[in-house]
Amino acid sequence: MTTLDVRSIPPVDRHPKIHDAFEALEPGETLTIINDHEPKPLFYEFQAEVSAFDADSYAVERAADEKFVAEFPKRATTEADD
Repeated sequence: MTTLDVRSIPPVDRHPKIHDAFEALEPGETLTIINDHEPKPLFYEFQAEVSAFDADSYAVERAADEKFVAEFPKRATTEADD
């Protein structure tokens, strides 16, 4: 599992860093993101644009007022492998 705390990253740079970290995962691994808000827009972006994202296994938890922990799992196999 890879964890990325994006709270100190400028908002404009967050999504590219998250996408890069997700891309670096091996199939079946999970990217855990710590954010200062619920990452719903990011979830929808991944759902629409990233075929390796396992949206059904996505999870998010509010750990504190400005701390959300979200899990972005990568499929064990890609759709092209099926």
